[in-house]
Amino acid sequence: MHFSIPDTLEVKNDNNSSYIAYNLHVNGAYHCTVRYRQLYNLYDQLRREFGPNSLPPFPPKKLLPLTPTQTEELSQDQRIALSDVFTGFLLSAQQETQNAKEEIVSLDIHLMNWQKINIKVSSLARTSTVMEAACNVLKLDEKYASYFCIYLVNKCNNDLSVERRLQDFESAYLSLKSAGNNHFLVIRKSYWDSSLEEELLDDKVCLNLLYVQAVSDIERGWTRADGDSRRKLVALQARGSKKSICNVQGI
Repeated sequence: MHFSIPDTLEVKNDNNSSYIAYNLHVNGAYHCTVRYRQLYNLYDQLRREFGPNSLPPFPPKKLLPLTPTQTEELSQDQRIALSDVFTGFLLSAQQETQNAKEEIVSLDIHLMNWQKINIKVSSLARTSTVMEAACNVLKLDEKYASYFCIYLVNKCNNDLSVERRLQDFESAYLSLKSAGNNHFLVIRKSYWDSSLEEELLDDKVCLNLLYVQAVSDIERGWTRADGDSRRKLVALQARGSKKSICNVQGI
């Protein structure tokens, strides 16, 4: 994951005094706005959790432009990125930024053939909780749930673009709400290794999810398929051969 603070803003509080707030982006998408002291408190918590030498020195309030070399540096500890302290902070910061109150909401999630399922969840529920509810509606076996995930997509008329995979440090409902018009949540597979599909194709629900994604991706030109593969696809679709379609060479 890539975290950045591309800009800041001056905010006035109820006492009419001002402070600098930092706009935090994750993987290029705006996530929340936080104060310096909030970031420092997170830093302090992480040091207590993982040790004083687990993190680099905390930066000053005034952010300076990074050099080209610095922007290419990679520094991420999976233990920290996946910790409850870190993900909990990001989730709370998103809720605070949107001034979100907890309520039960009706949330639509689509498959890649645009079939829609509806779930009732807390507006503050993190992505994994929303995915679990969707799996229950789909009757997807729990052991296969990790092979699929929720993505945020932009759909205008018939043009569709996948913007990003939702992470567990965000509320799916709040992320969808902040994305604005023409945005939707869809379920797609979460892996790239096709060798993992052998077992999945023997499960009825997994097979259907993979099938509708394979057909959609080919129709939209997202997956390369030569003329012979396309002819096979049309013939297999006519026969309703879902597993064979997923196994067509070139898909």
